Amino acid sequence: MGRILQQYVAMKTDPAVASLIDSDITELKLAAKKLLHDATMLGGKGFGTSFFKWVASFAAIYLLILDSTNWRTNMLTALLVPYIFFSFPESLFHFFRGEVGKWIAFIAVVLRLFFPRHFPDWLEIPGSMILIVIVAPNIFALKLRNNWIGLAIDLFIGCYLLQEHIRASGGFRNSFTQKHGISNTLGILLLIVYPICAFIIH
Repeated sequence: MGRILQQYVAMKTDPAVASLIDSDITELKLAAKKLLHDATMLGGKGFGTSFFKWVASFAAIYLLILDSTNWRTNMLTALLVPYIFFSFPESLFHFFRGEVGKWIAFIAVVLRLFFPRHFPDWLEIPGSMILIVIVAPNIFALKLRNNWIGLAIDLFIGCYLLQEHIRASGGFRNSFTQKHGISNTLGILLLIVYPICAFIIH
């Protein structure tokens, strides 16, 4: 065992091995820089905006799920419905605005009207979100969603939810230290990141 250790130490201190490792690390750095350059050339600034749009939408859905479980908060989570409406990624928005969303909304309305005992309370907000996506006029669905007005509404909702959460927690520091506070605080901060980045880029 001592012999293997001596060989290992000799290999680690060998200048030829060290120069090979240094050259490999340099090549990796150059490859990473080239990858970053090519990604920004292909995706441009729109890649960052669309990435944050996906993250913000899933953060809002995550907050809705948290509120419907036993991690209830004092937030007005109904405001997450217009936030999701204005920040939902295009592909998912058009998917739910099509036939799939119509079927989901139809089943939700039938359950709510004819079987109210079998319609759980936690499905109220997701059901209303699907209904808004489907019945929204084109001026909201096509024009305002991809406009600075939709971004301003998202930013206002995110800031309002953050200040309400901080106030309910008893301060910014407490919003991170309370039970389940860090997950809610990080989710709300992600809601604010997307509109700010979109305003900066566009």
